[in-house]
Amino acid sequence: MSLERVPRQGRTARELAEKTGLSERTIRAWTAEPREVYLQRAAQRHERIKELRAAGLSMRAISKEVGIAVSAVHYALQKDQAA
Repeated sequence: MSLERVPRQGRTARELAEKTGLSERTIRAWTAEPREVYLQRAAQRHERIKELRAAGLSMRAISKEVGIAVSAVHYALQKDQAA
């Protein structure tokens, strides 16, 4: 079943739930990024992290470059080593 994402247009799930009478959970489900898209984007981010680490960047520098927390960089690198 393929659902098309409905944009929130800057509103929170709570605001939309109150406005539409639907639950916040339903709003989040309807506005969520499709799983396939998320997984593809996450894989690309992990590849970028590995490339930057191989280039000698620190975890802090990688986090700034990629736009994620240092702990997320650490997790991605640990996950890669375990595989």
